[in-house]
Amino acid sequence: MQQFKIFIELTRLNKPIGYMLLFWPCSWGLALAYDGNNEKFIPYLILFFLGSVLMRSAGCIFNDIVDKDFDKKVHRTRKRPIPAGLISIKQSFIYVVALCILAFLVLIQFNFLTIVLGLGSMFLAFTYPFMKRITYWPQLFLGLTFNWGVIMAWASMNNGISLDIVILYISAIFWTLGYDTIYGTQDMSDDEIIGLKSTSIKFKKNIKAFIFLSYSITSLLILFMFKNFIGLNVFSFLLILFILSLIFQIIKFDKFNPDSCLKLFKLNNYSGLFLFLTILFTNY
Repeated sequence: MQQFKIFIELTRLNKPIGYMLLFWPCSWGLALAYDGNNEKFIPYLILFFLGSVLMRSAGCIFNDIVDKDFDKKVHRTRKRPIPAGLISIKQSFIYVVALCILAFLVLIQFNFLTIVLGLGSMFLAFTYPFMKRITYWPQLFLGLTFNWGVIMAWASMNNGISLDIVILYISAIFWTLGYDTIYGTQDMSDDEIIGLKSTSIKFKKNIKAFIFLSYSITSLLILFMFKNFIGLNVFSFLLILFILSLIFQIIKFDKFNPDSCLKLFKLNNYSGLFLFLTILFTNY
């Protein structure tokens, strides 16, 4: 029972916001490719959800292995299983390998292009934890990694890549730049002391302006993509909810209130859902 509890804490399965933020971009790609009749849509939603949970879990463990010495020095992370000495590095690696094998079994249910894209994303996934050591833009690398599922999902339905899905991918990257900058604000003081970098630190005097810029680019790209669907309809209502959820985060953001930053970060689960429903309603 104790080992199970440690596994849950390692993988953050008790904190679903992580894997949901990985899943929502996948759902956007599927919704954009969906024509209202494709029978693969629901099964693929389930498969991408499972893949998101598995890869997020593996990524969390790998990140904790890489950051074990730093996590001991950060108040928010020092009680995680690895820095707290509750589990060995060897056992943690075994979990990572097992989760990756399960994720690969999910991946091979798709076409060849999607499999290739999925395998290619592994480079991004396993280099991201090192980025905070060498650049103030680890959030950008997280955006590239976390939103790769947009392209994979589209490719799984259409066996190709289009300009529309690339634009959606770019908009999602800026979405991640915004929400992960909010998230990173929680650790700014500790990170600066131990020498880690982030966009939160880089723009610490103008964090709200940077978040505003990131979310604005996301919103403008989405509006550009779907301008022909705007009108007095359900699509527009859902799109407004998505944009309002981003505006609310900007208005309420307070870099001196870590608890508020965490709540605003978690709000993006609803943002992801709103955009999924928005894209889905282009078919109705």
